Amino acid sequence: MKIVKIETIPVQVPIHPQRAIHSGRGSHTVSPFLLVKVHTDAGIVGLGEVSCTPTWSGEDQVTAAHFIHHILAPFLIGQNPTQIERIMRQINRALANNPFTKSAIEMALWDIVGKAAGLPLYQLLGGAVRDFVPTKFSVSGLAPDKAAEIASWAVEQGFRKLKVKVGLDPDGDVARVEAVREAVGAQVCLGVDANGGWSPHVAIQTVHRLYDYDIYFVEQPTPEQDVAWLADVRNHIRLPVMADESVYTPQDAMAIVRANAADVLSLYVGKGGIGPARKIAAVAEAAGLVCTVGSNLELGIGNAAMIHLALATPAIDAETYPCDILSPFFYETDLLTEPLPIVAGAAHAPSGPGLGVTLDDEKVAHYRSDR
Repeated sequence: MKIVKIETIPVQVPIHPQRAIHSGRGSHTVSPFLLVKVHTDAGIVGLGEVSCTPTWSGEDQVTAAHFIHHILAPFLIGQNPTQIERIMRQINRALANNPFTKSAIEMALWDIVGKAAGLPLYQLLGGAVRDFVPTKFSVSGLAPDKAAEIASWAVEQGFRKLKVKVGLDPDGDVARVEAVREAVGAQVCLGVDANGGWSPHVAIQTVHRLYDYDIYFVEQPTPEQDVAWLADVRNHIRLPVMADESVYTPQDAMAIVRANAADVLSLYVGKGGIGPARKIAAVAEAAGLVCTVGSNLELGIGNAAMIHLALATPAIDAETYPCDILSPFFYETDLLTEPLPIVAGAAHAPSGPGLGVTLDDEKVAHYRSDR
C-alpha cells in the first residue's frame, strides 16, 4: 500500500456563543481548522485534523496547508502509510515545530492502519484499559453570573466534574469560582485552569484564596516559559498542579519531572500525534505522575483520536482527572455522518475500524472556508 495523494480542507466552525472559551490566552469563539485526507492506492483514506489556533500553537489552517502540500507531501507520496514511526521521523527532520500540523498526518496514518487491519485504533494501541473515558466540562472565564449559569447548565446535562477558567484577573477569578461553587453545590468537583495567566506570586496568592471553594487541582497556573515557575507554585500550595502548555514533548515532560513541577500532565493528540502523546505518558508513568487529555476544542476527527488515546493509555488517570473531550457541547456539528458517542461525563469509542468516523460531505461543504 502506498500514499498517492494528500488532500486538505479548511473549515470554519462557530462555537456556541454562550459557551465560547475566554481564558488567560484569549478567546476561542470559532474554530478555523484544517481537515486532512491521506489517500492510498488501496482505496483506503485516512482522516486527520489540524485543530490549530494561532494564539495557542502558532499555527493556522493556511500555514498547515502550505507545509503539508509544499514540505511534507513531496516525500510522503509513494510511501507505505503503515510505517508510521519511520514517516514521523522524516516529518520531524523536514519541518521544525508545527506539532498540530504534524499530528494531522500521523492521525490519518493511524486511521489507515486501523482500517486496513479492520480494528478500532484503541485495539492497535494495546486494547482498552477502561470501558469509557470520564470527561469534565470547561467553564469559560466570563463574568461570575454568566460562568455560574454555564456551570449550572453543565451540571443539568450530567457533568459532575468541572474546571473553571481563571488567570484573567485575580479578584475576578476568585469571584468567578465562588459564583460557580455556589451555583453547583458541594457535590460537584471543581478544578481551575489559568492557561498560564498568572505570575508565580499571583498564582500562589490567588490559589490560597480559592481554598475556600474546595477546588481539587490547578492547571497551568504560570506561563510555559520556565518550569521553575510551576515548581515554585507547587511548593507553596496544597493542591495538585497540572501542566498543560508546558508539555509538548517527552523532553518537556522530563524537565517537569526533574523540577518536581507538576503532579499531572495534560496530553494532546495535537501536540505532535498519538505516538508522542503515548511517549509523554510513559515518562509520566515512570516518574509516578499521572496524565489527563486536554482540549483545543477539537472537532469530530480530533475528538475520536483523543478517545482512542485515553481508552488505551494506563497512565491517563481519567477517573481522577477527567478528560476534555467535549465537541458535542460546544459545536452544533462535529462534521461527522454519525455523532461521536459522547454524553455528559463519558466518552465512548466509535465502533468502526481506525478512528471509526466518517466525514459528512454536506456539512464539510457548508463550513468550508475557501469557497
